[in-house]
Amino acid sequence: MTQDKPVQIAALRFLIAEDDEFQRHWLRVMLQKLGAQHIVEAENGKAALDILQAKDAAIDISFIDLNMPKMDGIELVRHLANNDSRTAIVLTSALGSALLLSVETMSKAYGVNLLGTFEKPATPEVLQELIGSYRPPAARPVREGPPAFTLQEIRDGIAAAQFEPFFQPKVELATGKVKAVEAFVRWRHPQHGLVTPPAFIPVLEASGHMEDLTWLVVERAIAACRGWHDKGLLLSVSINLSATSLAEPGLAEKILTHIATHGIEPQYLTIEITELMAMTDVPVCLENLARLRMKGFGLSIDDYGTAHSNVQQLLRIPFLDLKIDRSFVAGASHNKQMHIALGSCLELARKLRRNSVAVGVETREDWDLLRDLGCTYAQGYYIAKPMERDAIPAWIEEWSQFF
Repeated sequence: MTQDKPVQIAALRFLIAEDDEFQRHWLRVMLQKLGAQHIVEAENGKAALDILQAKDAAIDISFIDLNMPKMDGIELVRHLANNDSRTAIVLTSALGSALLLSVETMSKAYGVNLLGTFEKPATPEVLQELIGSYRPPAARPVREGPPAFTLQEIRDGIAAAQFEPFFQPKVELATGKVKAVEAFVRWRHPQHGLVTPPAFIPVLEASGHMEDLTWLVVERAIAACRGWHDKGLLLSVSINLSATSLAEPGLAEKILTHIATHGIEPQYLTIEITELMAMTDVPVCLENLARLRMKGFGLSIDDYGTAHSNVQQLLRIPFLDLKIDRSFVAGASHNKQMHIALGSCLELARKLRRNSVAVGVETREDWDLLRDLGCTYAQGYYIAKPMERDAIPAWIEEWSQFF
């Protein structure tokens, strides 16, 4: 895929928002040595905001210190987000990586263009890397919101079999081999094209009509699995179940009927439930989970780390895979605090003798770190986006050439 070329540093306009005169001067000198020719300074957040809000403001990158008088960097980020500012920002502080991580998370939630963070003092290498990642913001297209589908429209689409699973590969980090795929439902709408779950899942869940869609996806995912096996690709497929499905009496027997129709062994189907669902005390849910494992199905706890469960709660569920949420993976290769948190999750899986699955793997750095930490499986855009069932064999053949 072709990448946009980075802008030359000499063409960029920089803002340094820093109350310490020496730190401001030092940052200016380093930027100038890197080739910067357009630099303005502000000694506090209020002055920086005035500069950024000026009609002729054309600041490309703003270096923002967190601890400043009159208006600190945290408040400044909020104002930039609320004003829809187009400047890219770099956060800096001498107060430690934990604070930087917290404000980084806040900044991403606000939706500002965050290039990165660093602890003082800055170095030319750090600055060059951050500036090198800058890309000019694209012109903002006028976007229409997603279609607001009614429950009846969605149910009509299900009845017409317009919904189908796409599949994202799951790769064993130690060997690079593709071991499984996860099913993600899409709606192939006749007028709106490919529609993603946010447009229809909340409507179905709110109305209590998830079951028809769930079983359509289960049936099509198992049929896809059968097709791959017929081609000699012994892949497993993971399917996400809703809380409503998990509470359905006779769940395991119903799934057994589906796989028997296609001649698939239970070991090739993994049922995924969220960490929050794993904390349930509903007897029929616990019964279904136990019976699924007893029948030989795989069982995976998804979104681990987002629901604050404890080990005792997890151990009530006979799971095989612990899926580490993407929030623990993204940025862990560059952030010590996130690195420690990710390592802790993987260590828990290892001590419990469970497989660990990292989701949201988007860079080579993510991949290398997970491999070095002993993670079992990885999935994410670095490997592949979800794709149609018929694209899987060719993709696996292409992927296998790298290992």
